[in-house]
Amino acid sequence: MLTLPITAFIFCVLLHMLALREFPKLQLTDFPKRYGLSRSPIPYPTGILGALTFVILYAIIAPWTLQTAGVLLGILILLFTSFRDDRAPIASWIRLGVQAGVAFIIFATGSRIYTLTNPMDVSSFIKLDTIDIYTNILGPLPLLSGIFTILWLMVTINALNWFDGIPGQVNMLSTIGFLTIGCLAISARVDQPELALLAFILSAIACASLIFDYPPNKVLSGDTGAMFFGLMLGVLTIYSGGKVATAFLVLGVPLIDLFLVILHRISKGKSPLASNTTDEHLHHRLRSKGWNDRQIISLTGLLGVTFGISALFLTTEEKLIAAGILFTIMVALSIYTKK
Repeated sequence: MLTLPITAFIFCVLLHMLALREFPKLQLTDFPKRYGLSRSPIPYPTGILGALTFVILYAIIAPWTLQTAGVLLGILILLFTSFRDDRAPIASWIRLGVQAGVAFIIFATGSRIYTLTNPMDVSSFIKLDTIDIYTNILGPLPLLSGIFTILWLMVTINALNWFDGIPGQVNMLSTIGFLTIGCLAISARVDQPELALLAFILSAIACASLIFDYPPNKVLSGDTGAMFFGLMLGVLTIYSGGKVATAFLVLGVPLIDLFLVILHRISKGKSPLASNTTDEHLHHRLRSKGWNDRQIISLTGLLGVTFGISALFLTTEEKLIAAGILFTIMVALSIYTKK
């Protein structure tokens, strides 16, 4: 169980060490002058290194099925687009369209959420496979399942991407998130050792990336890393049986921050897809309050660990209560950081 995660960690570390030397030669560095920074350019986007590490291992260990092919194809399309966007910005509607297409490919090839726990009655389920759309190539596709699965993957992709305002923050949350999913997968009530292995591999990759991305950072993972980890957190949630309540606790900080930012933009008459500004996200406002990057990462890491661990032991009803507590904490932090 630990051999492959350790291998992934070592391989990813070696790739980052190589990138420190080779990326500048290839002119794959960030643009500090664009943002008024006086430091020298650093390798960017190194998120491609962790993603390729996973793609190689996943292609080796996963059974070659339509589902596997769909996940790999979706990852590669997202990587190509996000890497291109990191080097030269792409219009937001194109990025959103690519994300929707990637989510559809993953759904259509078999990675789907079929049921959700009814929040009004946690002993019952909401079925998402009651209406089918029949296709000649892929067979019947459940309509409601498709809508929810695609939206869920797009939310997890953008939640981490929008939360990527401080170096190391996404890698920290991803390490915690994948580790939590892995521990849940090997528990007696889930018992999915294959899922646990994938989660631990991804956690090792995120941890290796964090070593180089932690402030003062030597590299920048970019949207390439954030979107990849966001996609895989969403996919592993689907593999674990659509445990959205668990995923919400693991990803609660960036998900709630995403919701509050969208709400703020709409209230100001702006598009929810408008470019990020320096006063919207929690980490931006904490910086304005005088917090340094390490303090902000420690706060988000503490919340991620606390509520992620709680997800391992709580019932569905208790998870809903915990989610309410986390939402209250995030709103309180939002009020605290208001100008």
